Amino acid sequence: MSKRYAGITGTGHYVPEYVLTNQELETIVDTNDEWIRTRTGIRERRILKDKDKATSFMATRAAEEVLERTGTDPKEIDVIIVATVTPDYMFPATACLVQKNIGATRAYAFDMLAACSGFLFALTTGSNMIESGRAQKVLVIGADKMSSIVDYTDRNTCILFGDGAGAVLLEAFEEETGVIDYVHYTDGDDQCLLYQPAGGSKRPASHETVDLHLHSLRQDGRPVFKKATEGMADVSAEIMKRNNLTGEDVDWLVPHQANLRIISATANRMGLDPSKVMINIDKYGNTTAATIPLCLCEWSDRLSKGDKLVLTAFGGGLTWGATYVKWSV
Repeated sequence: MSKRYAGITGTGHYVPEYVLTNQELETIVDTNDEWIRTRTGIRERRILKDKDKATSFMATRAAEEVLERTGTDPKEIDVIIVATVTPDYMFPATACLVQKNIGATRAYAFDMLAACSGFLFALTTGSNMIESGRAQKVLVIGADKMSSIVDYTDRNTCILFGDGAGAVLLEAFEEETGVIDYVHYTDGDDQCLLYQPAGGSKRPASHETVDLHLHSLRQDGRPVFKKATEGMADVSAEIMKRNNLTGEDVDWLVPHQANLRIISATANRMGLDPSKVMINIDKYGNTTAATIPLCLCEWSDRLSKGDKLVLTAFGGGLTWGATYVKWSV
């Protein structure tokens, strides 16, 4: 029996209409546009303002777009995986809500929580399902409503994050295409460098946790920045070495959009020309699990069959990784 591969056959995305600019943030916290741009590369981010809409709304819209673009009947989908740290509820899984919304009656669905690395981990999980022969079509979605867990009195974190969703459709191929290789890592964050203090079983919601804003994310910026820079650069170089790739061989770097300086350091380590790097952090900020699929969707018209892509991310957990993909369509 020949080896099966999981190829990306389509992309979809959704970003909210409301644009939160650096200038508006200047009126909320003690910061300024120049400081934000020079340290992060972010000019603006999108915010889902409607209080009745949550992560499942954005994930559904992204899923509907990829199904429409590929002409796929929702009933053909075998599995739906949603990577998110901002689920609508603790349970049911946001993926279950998406499954219902799009009418994917044959699919089973579940969420994956690996913070900013979530989409990469979900992508390789879906790929493994296809390679095993257990699935033919897998919908992988990265979606986060980060505005729901951002403390807009904390100037160190509120400038970084935005809301959005991106989706890809994985399908089975007999030729060598799609997800070719991956390297993923975890180093348990027992120091809580990047986490949400309350809302879990260790510290359930109470008047105290709400009053202290403990349901918002917390980040120790300097060590996280250092670990992210080293992690994304090292793992990207590792995936290249494993597959005998040089900077000239790689057509596109698709990095998690956390910080422009981290992205530049990763590209430099890989020996890539800046023109080969997908960057939209200036428009959307850090949308956590959505950043990589948003890039893939926005650049889809510029991708050709056989293009070699390196996808890389670093996130809370601590989690990081890189995936080598050959574009399939």
